[in-house]
Amino acid sequence: MQKISGKEISRDLIEKLKKQPAPRKILAAILVGGDPASISFLKQKERVAQELGLDFRLYKFPKTIKNDELRKEIGDIALNKKVGGVVLQLPLPEGVNKYYVMNIIPREKDIDVLGERAVGAFCHNRNVIAPPSVGVIKEILERQNVDLKGLCVAIVGLGDLVGKPISTWLTGRCKELILLDRGGGSALLERADLIISGVGQAGLIKEDSLKKGASIIDFGYAHSSDGKLHGDFEINESSQRTGFYTPTPGGTGPILVAKLMENFYKLNGGDR
Repeated sequence: MQKISGKEISRDLIEKLKKQPAPRKILAAILVGGDPASISFLKQKERVAQELGLDFRLYKFPKTIKNDELRKEIGDIALNKKVGGVVLQLPLPEGVNKYYVMNIIPREKDIDVLGERAVGAFCHNRNVIAPPSVGVIKEILERQNVDLKGLCVAIVGLGDLVGKPISTWLTGRCKELILLDRGGGSALLERADLIISGVGQAGLIKEDSLKKGASIIDFGYAHSSDGKLHGDFEINESSQRTGFYTPTPGGTGPILVAKLMENFYKLNGGDR
């Protein structure tokens, strides 16, 4: 089985961005509450932004903030002419209306492609940028010389960040597309040549439930009973049954951050 090094791919993408003039606009990140995983992801984004010489600014709000107040605060940040891109870190605390607060972000500053206007444009192939998770899939498949036309692809987990945008992009591009919300459907998984997972349940997908030679792109992350970070796919690195796979950590995560930065550059290409 072939392990895909997300760190190596990310490093390659970041080095390419370094050759371009850095946008002078602010890259604003918004954190609501104190979820440890969210804080960890934001630190990764901040580290890469600083390496690229970007003006990265983090805005923190308590998890008790009301919807109307949060929408106003995000609007004040997003509508600032000095801000060129906004990241609203998910998940949001319980009680926050995600779409209500997110839709205040202008489409031209929505580098995660999560607001309704940006998503609608993406679905109709009219958005300037693609969701970062779609960028990850395209990057890996191109580097692996994968031709989707003859493949059966299964997506496990249909969340806003991974499953939904990737399934939209894959529609019409592969021979067969299987959508599974939270796992299960092992008989369906046995048909798939490529599995893309983003559930966030450690060890959800077992290797013996997959077609021989199937490949896995794993966006899932969760801490298991051993305290370590694991993906949805339970890996047996000595096995020869699997094609290529992305490990957790060190797989899709670093590429996601690089693709987010690519989006920021694309949306601010005229502002150097």
